[in-house]
Amino acid sequence: MADMEETGGVSAYGAALAGGGFDFYKFIRQPQTIVRFLSWIFAMVVFACITGEGYVNTPYEAEAKCIFNHNDSACHYAVGIGVIAFLACVAFLVLDVYLPFMSNAEERRFAVVADLGFSGVWTFLWFVCFCLLASQWSKTPDDHSIPKDAARATIAFSFFSIATWGILTYFALGRFRHGIKDVAIPTYTETVPDIATPYPPTYAPTSYNPTTYAPTSYNPTTYTPTTYTAYPSNLPDIQQQPPLAQNLPPKVDAGYQPPNY
Repeated sequence: MADMEETGGVSAYGAALAGGGFDFYKFIRQPQTIVRFLSWIFAMVVFACITGEGYVNTPYEAEAKCIFNHNDSACHYAVGIGVIAFLACVAFLVLDVYLPFMSNAEERRFAVVADLGFSGVWTFLWFVCFCLLASQWSKTPDDHSIPKDAARATIAFSFFSIATWGILTYFALGRFRHGIKDVAIPTYTETVPDIATPYPPTYAPTSYNPTTYAPTSYNPTTYTPTTYTAYPSNLPDIQQQPPLAQNLPPKVDAGYQPPNY
């Protein structure tokens, strides 16, 4: 399937990578934008026809009834489907504008999945709406007071909505399958050093050639060893002190005589 927009070969979920500018003219020329705009117009026509001319009253009844076989449920269903589709088209158009600015691939994936799911469901609901309106219109009695053009337009644009929302589902499925397969996202992993190797994996040691030195000639006859003079052993050891005298009698002055009383 051809991509819905030119992305220069690198894209994520059908949109260019974040960081580029927004080209309005390129955006409105995309097939998905055109089909979504048509879906918006078709939904507006459906609920506008019913709210404007979908209810009439007969000469014998004061209360207005739905033009589709007087079945108010059919008109309510078509108006509800049309209004929600109208608002959804606006929301998804804004999302299509914002999608290229999403830098997170997971956020893009959620946006594409939401578009895919909603488009698929509304394709089925428009099919039910078309079948319901066509069936009720075939049972409607021929009455000149019923605006037949409004009824036919409602049925026709319900059928067109099936096609447009089916195409939107196809585009969303293509973007979902596209994914990020063309994007090379760098991953950063910490390298665990191998303790069994003497060098890190990224270091290649150069070859080492040790220089050999040739010893010079040695003549033992010309070598005079240094003579060291030993200290004499008969000198007193200045660190050794005499032992302390113990139990020495006190000294008494011989010329001292105690007084006699």
